[in-house]
Amino acid sequence: MNVMTQQYWLKYIRLLMVVLMTLLISACVTTETGAFTDKADDKKALSASVKLAKQYIGERNWTQAKRHLKIALELDDESPFVHEAMALVFQNTGEINKAEKHYKEAIDQDEYFSRGRLNYALFLYNFKRYEESAVQLEVVVEDDLYEQRSTAFHRLGLCYMGLKKYEKAEYSLRRAFLMQNRPPNKLVLSMAEAYYGLKDYAKSQRYYDRYKKNVSVKSAKALLLSARLAKQFDDKNAISSSGLALKNLYPRSQAYLDYKREFLHGS
Repeated sequence: MNVMTQQYWLKYIRLLMVVLMTLLISACVTTETGAFTDKADDKKALSASVKLAKQYIGERNWTQAKRHLKIALELDDESPFVHEAMALVFQNTGEINKAEKHYKEAIDQDEYFSRGRLNYALFLYNFKRYEESAVQLEVVVEDDLYEQRSTAFHRLGLCYMGLKKYEKAEYSLRRAFLMQNRPPNKLVLSMAEAYYGLKDYAKSQRYYDRYKKNVSVKSAKALLLSARLAKQFDDKNAISSSGLALKNLYPRSQAYLDYKREFLHGS
């Protein structure tokens, strides 16, 4: 083989190697891009499944909600959003143990998932598990940027009210109160109850008067508080008026039973 032929074949081999390397690189890029695309598609499918499930939860269509959440779990069984949604479904269908399991899973997967932790705290509060609920809420209120932080403080205050820790209750409720331009009537009433628990009856009365001014029909517990405050100020007419309203509006309420025990000696 002469020199010219050798040079030709060397150039040919080098060119062939360049082509092969290019094909290999292209194949690698295609494979990696495909993997990224698959991940993106899974993420979209997961988001769509959770969104549809939440829509069905809003419509109280638990069967359809579970169907979409089953798909979501298959896509990502570590998603805190999926577990939170599953918890909401089971909570509403009375499957309490399963609901709690999924709430715990949601916050285990993401300890900074404030919405999931708040919903778990509300779940615990509904079963009067005030101590456990307060533990969860103490974490939520530390999330300075969480949009429902004032709600968390309000609920935390109610937990401490249930535990008869009135100083802590007043602190939490006041934090919630200061965070809102127009505090809701329920929060104003909660403030009145907290000050009553602290035996600061004058301040309790001021908050109750503010509540009373803004509602047309008082709640059962508001009427009971009204009677209790009236007793502190020796206002017998207000005690009778509150009792009559309880009897007419909420004759089968716990508040009316409490009123009868405290003011009518169980009659």
